[in-house]
Amino acid sequence: MPGQTTATGTMRVFPQMEALITGLADWLLERSLAKSGSTPFRLALSGGSSPQHLYALMASAPYVERFPWRNMQFFIGDDRFVPHDHADSNFGMMQRLLFSKAPIPAANIFPMPDRGPAEEAAKTYERTLKNLYGAENFTPERPFFDVQLLGVGTDGHTASLFPGQPVLDNHKDWVATCVPPAAPHTRLTLTYPAIHASQHVVFLVEGAAKHDILARIRAQDPACPASAITAQGELIWFTDRAAAPSDQ
Repeated sequence: MPGQTTATGTMRVFPQMEALITGLADWLLERSLAKSGSTPFRLALSGGSSPQHLYALMASAPYVERFPWRNMQFFIGDDRFVPHDHADSNFGMMQRLLFSKAPIPAANIFPMPDRGPAEEAAKTYERTLKNLYGAENFTPERPFFDVQLLGVGTDGHTASLFPGQPVLDNHKDWVATCVPPAAPHTRLTLTYPAIHASQHVVFLVEGAAKHDILARIRAQDPACPASAITAQGELIWFTDRAAAPSDQ
């Protein structure tokens, strides 16, 4: 069903985290292999602890031999505005766990800039996306990302769309800055319209600590920025039993 929301998205519930991560890796492998070799499979990655297990699995046998790496392009959904070799850099984590381990052409990896003024870095990354998309504005029939991978925080944030921040009202730019009040770094993040421009938006959520916030997001609680996430195509929740709503 096209145009799904966090309320209408499909739930895929796995018994525990290992099965969840394997299930998502299998799903990504199937989608990437199904994409025509004449067009790249574009994947926007997320930071956080759960995706780290996914990236490590993708870079290990048998997955590392099976993914069509040369036909895949990798983007960053959000990152702390720190040098890529900083311990808090999402890109640095992805580089360590995935990009340095899998045979991905360097030209297929698109990190967010980590130098200069943050606002300029956001504009630079937005220009990169627009050049690849080939237009200044998204069109409903042509998603940019094949898969947008997201997580959720216990405060209801996703990517670097934090509660109460001006970026939540930015529906013009594709990439913007955010300064979370309880976090040590300025962030760069894809905005709502850039996330929406996805064939598949995938939330990866695990653990009992996320059970209540997932239920609130599924109920479209406006206090949770993740509630406003939509997809041009399909939105899917990949969760373990501990995080899943009680009715699943």
